Amino acid sequence: MGPVLAGVLQLLALIGALALAYVPLGNYMAKVFSSERHWRVEKWIYKGIGANPDTEMRWASYLRGVLAFSAAGVLFLYLLQRLQGSLPGSLGFSSIEPAQAFNTAASFVSNTNWQSYSGEQAMGHVVQTAGLAVQNFVSGAVGIAVAVALVRGFARSRTGELGNFWADLVRGTVRVLVPAAAIAALVLVACGALQNFSGIHEVGQFMGGSQQWNGGAVASQEAIKELGTNGGGYFNANSAHPFENPTPFTNLFEIFLILVIPLALTRTFGIMVGSVKQGYAILGTMVTIWVGFVALMMWTEFAHHGPALQAAGGAMEGKEARFGVGGSALFGVSTTLTSTGAVDSFHSSFTGLGGGITMLGMMLGEIAPGGVGSGLYGMLIMAIIAVFIAGLMVGRTPEYLGKKIGAREMKLAACYILVTPALVLIFTSASMALRTPPNSMLNSGAHGFSEVLYAFTSASNNNGSAFAGLNANTDWFNTTTGLAMLLGRFVPMVFVLALAGSLAEQKPVPATAGTLRTEKPLFTGLLVGAILIITGLTYFPALALGPLAEGLA
Repeated sequence: MGPVLAGVLQLLALIGALALAYVPLGNYMAKVFSSERHWRVEKWIYKGIGANPDTEMRWASYLRGVLAFSAAGVLFLYLLQRLQGSLPGSLGFSSIEPAQAFNTAASFVSNTNWQSYSGEQAMGHVVQTAGLAVQNFVSGAVGIAVAVALVRGFARSRTGELGNFWADLVRGTVRVLVPAAAIAALVLVACGALQNFSGIHEVGQFMGGSQQWNGGAVASQEAIKELGTNGGGYFNANSAHPFENPTPFTNLFEIFLILVIPLALTRTFGIMVGSVKQGYAILGTMVTIWVGFVALMMWTEFAHHGPALQAAGGAMEGKEARFGVGGSALFGVSTTLTSTGAVDSFHSSFTGLGGGITMLGMMLGEIAPGGVGSGLYGMLIMAIIAVFIAGLMVGRTPEYLGKKIGAREMKLAACYILVTPALVLIFTSASMALRTPPNSMLNSGAHGFSEVLYAFTSASNNNGSAFAGLNANTDWFNTTTGLAMLLGRFVPMVFVLALAGSLAEQKPVPATAGTLRTEKPLFTGLLVGAILIITGLTYFPALALGPLAEGLA
């Protein structure tokens, strides 16, 4: 079997598996967030944190819950790292330095999971499991909660109430992420992923020195790392490491875990707003962009030149021989079009245009299908903008799902789409203009610029993957990427929840003959076009200096 055919078959198998899971998982999540019953374990949690899950919240109260919970998570994870040297199960590792501890705490709480450290050489069992793994669950649940609040804004009328943050957070964790991650972890263990709490082992002498490796609860963290679109690996090589990703089957299974919840949430959205067809329209937009990016990535990586690349079956530098070009391209696109950040190959070793595709996927706002929760609310913001553009074209007041899109709604949507580009471009330009940050670049020229641009694109969009080649473990990059992650995660949530509250207060507008049918393929095409045009106008100059210049050289 040729490598191209193998890549295509993997793509078809993945699409089939996602299609099978779409309806049952989407229906289940709709029931979870619409139910009025509380599980016994949930009642214990509410009692422990002192929350009343039946109290409805307006958007400002909901936002305060999001920010307070996340701030507590940052503080707890920071202190856990700073005290690591005194904790049991530290494997002899010392405490993490302040700048890196801040960066890591910001990273995992913001669902970014950017890592400026080597996991197997820095973090002990307690920090990995009680700190990082816990945040993998709850940060993903926060994203789902905010998305559900926005969906309620569309579904409700003449009220500013969006539900209860604590109930949504607990249900997303207990009823969705924990059981799904447990099943996924069992699959990974059965396929050879590591799961233990062993210490450091010396496995032999190589070239005059010894090689050591340490164990850990790898499979359980790997499962929620992908399922919660987190991305932080137990080992520095991330999903290219055989302890995390042993076989081509687990590689495809991990891609499935990355995509399944963000895609199924479109079904949840359709059920909660009372129109499954609206969910299919959003799904169609996500799938169109994702399939297009996969096809483009495979073409750039398989279009190899020269006898060495032809003999290897593709541009194999930086790619695992177990997965090949097809599996690596599929993983690279899926991880950068979501907020996952896991990698099974080094994106810096992709072709110039291939590296640009991974960057562009993040620059779209990671909405195809995006992160758990964040992908859905990001796509709905873009749908509002597309409806507004259509309204300008025909001279009608824009409407979406029976709600008028007025000046307030458009201001909030515009602020949302401006936050991350501003962070990316400001921090990138500052890093290139100052004297010391460019010293962290492994390469010069267009590729070196791409390393810095990729880092801040990844951090600001809460992706977490790295281009490789950039030494990000400096005070400058630890501090600036940490700020970019926090601002890129929580400032947009302010606008999303304010928009949800504004929509929930409206009374529904009846559809007329002139109402734009947003469940039709025409709207899907308009939405895809709006996303690509807005992103292109924003980032094209930066892309021209980096991956485009390298790819066309």
